[in-house]
Amino acid sequence: MPINVLKYFNLLYDPIHLPIEIINEEGKIVYVNPAFIYQWDYSFSELKEYSVFNDSEIKNSKIIESINYVFETKTSVSIDNYTDSLLKSKQITKPIFRTKIFHISISSKDYVVLMHEDETEVVLMNEEFNKARDSQKEADRLKNNFLNVLSHELRTPLNIILGYSSIIKESMKDKINPEDRVYLDNLYSGSERLFKSITQMLEFAQIEAENYKLNFETINLITILQSCIATTRENTKNKKVEINSNFNTKEIYVNVDIQCVENIFNNSLTLKYISSDIFNNLLNNAIKFTKQGFVEVETNLLSDRELAVVRIKDSGVGISSEYMDHLFQPFSQEDLNIGRNYEGNGLGLALSKRYLEKMGGSLLVDSIKGVGSTVTFTLPLSPEHSKSKKMPEGSKKVHLKKILMLDDSSESYGLINAFLKKSFETEVYNFGDFQLEMLNKKDYRIIVFDVNPNRWNESVEMCKEIKNYDNYNRPLIIISSEFAGDRIREFYEAGADKFLVKPFSKNELVKSLEELNA
Repeated sequence: MPINVLKYFNLLYDPIHLPIEIINEEGKIVYVNPAFIYQWDYSFSELKEYSVFNDSEIKNSKIIESINYVFETKTSVSIDNYTDSLLKSKQITKPIFRTKIFHISISSKDYVVLMHEDETEVVLMNEEFNKARDSQKEADRLKNNFLNVLSHELRTPLNIILGYSSIIKESMKDKINPEDRVYLDNLYSGSERLFKSITQMLEFAQIEAENYKLNFETINLITILQSCIATTRENTKNKKVEINSNFNTKEIYVNVDIQCVENIFNNSLTLKYISSDIFNNLLNNAIKFTKQGFVEVETNLLSDRELAVVRIKDSGVGISSEYMDHLFQPFSQEDLNIGRNYEGNGLGLALSKRYLEKMGGSLLVDSIKGVGSTVTFTLPLSPEHSKSKKMPEGSKKVHLKKILMLDDSSESYGLINAFLKKSFETEVYNFGDFQLEMLNKKDYRIIVFDVNPNRWNESVEMCKEIKNYDNYNRPLIIISSEFAGDRIREFYEAGADKFLVKPFSKNELVKSLEELNA
């Protein structure tokens, strides 16, 4: 090779830190740079008899085809996992090379340059990343399975305990002595408190894992607030707390997710609308920490920002300025006395804030210790109006008070039958025995489906079939221990009219029937 060409290669490629070798049309190496000598551990003089066209490793890996292609087309290619017999002969771990092969022509002679880039660290790092990602996915899967199993195994028996204890309380209130009545009250309140704590902790785990998808709908916020206030007044009539409202309009339509805040308090009395659960949570919080005095609810519009504003003021115990920074931290309470005197696990505000922010809203708290607090939350306004379901033409309304129920375990059947025995007759079938032809009976007024999480997909399909087959368009209520919003939404998309999460109270069930005009 002419000396001037070698000098050109030296000048051009010696400073480059990537290993470089140049071959001629016979496959002989005519130049290697210092980086190549260091990496391959061969001097240039040791490579005089070497030819890439005779290298068995290059032939077997079909690299030779890429080299010939570059010689013929005078273009360039890139290949992964380059190796040759020179590297293999060394007792070392072979690096993982990505090699750029390109053509050059000097003094009417053609050469091919092989520039090797060591990607060993990148490949190993990607492998570690993939392993970590797979491990995280598996951990998430196991955690979600655990939460689903835990939810079902806890909610189902709690549904039985709360349901039957409420029936016993109501039926035995005039037949037992005051001491036994206290026992029943403690049984019910303890079970209810356990349910609330379990529900909040499971919900918090779901939202922290970001396993929640939003599905927005439009509702009239004022209607929901009025309903919640009326219910709260009834439930707190024995407390010396006056609940006032100040609404400057009859209609404020907001965009919210039907499940997102519904998960905050599954014992809310207006589970049809998600914003009511936020409000119930915050309103109940205000009343809980107000022994006597007032709670005032007012609404405003920030039209320029397209936001609805709701303020809940109370004359309760208030919050110290030192604690305000910790207010929205999970499991956070101001002091032990509050924890003992007022039930709760410190998750209510943390969950409310996260759910509101997911819907594009916000939650703020202003408080003075010993004077009271003001909780303000916002929700995005919607230009749309309420989306009411219309009865298809030709559909018929059945007025007989009879329930068709699907229930594999028969646990929910017994409870629902006990809740509604004065108003409804319930006819129950298990999943395997149910036939769509049963829907031809005109005397069923409503359909209730207790979904077993182990038959989730089958149940979703059954829900679709029921809604498609039912010529009378009867309301369909789903009940289950499942509480994840995206899973619940599968049934709404399949046509369900209502989804009740276990445990549910008699009031919730009756309220749902009233909403569905059943």
